[in-house]
Amino acid sequence: MKLRTRTQLGAVIAALFVGAVATAQSAGDGASDGAGNPVELEAQQDVNLTPAEQSARADQYLGEMERTGSMIRKQLQEARQARDVVKVLCLDDKLNQIDVALRSFKDRQASLKTAVERGDTDRARHEFSVLGVLRDRGQSLAAEANQCVGEEAAFIGDTEVELTIDPGIVDTDPSEYPDDPLISPPPVVSSPTS
Repeated sequence: MKLRTRTQLGAVIAALFVGAVATAQSAGDGASDGAGNPVELEAQQDVNLTPAEQSARADQYLGEMERTGSMIRKQLQEARQARDVVKVLCLDDKLNQIDVALRSFKDRQASLKTAVERGDTDRARHEFSVLGVLRDRGQSLAAEANQCVGEEAAFIGDTEVELTIDPGIVDTDPSEYPDDPLISPPPVVSSPTS
């Protein structure tokens, strides 16, 4: 093929690729699900909040995290009553993690309120983004706590094994092995000069 034909073919392929990518992008401003319904992006909305609104939203986040801690605490109490050691260990770990996240959340929330009082929007935005990460961590811990599984039901008692041998199986081993394995002699030593 000539160089000019190759160049034209490459240009056509590149144009098709760019056109396919452009048509795959949505024309709307917001995100949408597969049915074309708009999906609200909470993180995108949080960027546009004023510091006072961020402080109010942080109060909502704190309530969510405290409810998550209460839910895990209740699950832990039920697992302890059922004497399910495996589930107790799992839930206890999740409860400890949510308690640490809650303490950190409260510290950061105090920093956010201080930044709002001072009018430091950059600091308030930073603290609010950290609070959002801690909230997400709380949500993931709630999901992990719901995934905690307990001990499987154990069968207590004697085990009975029943063995059935097929009568069509031969009693002797019919395998035949070779008499002597094939062993090749080592190569003869020779000098490269002779």
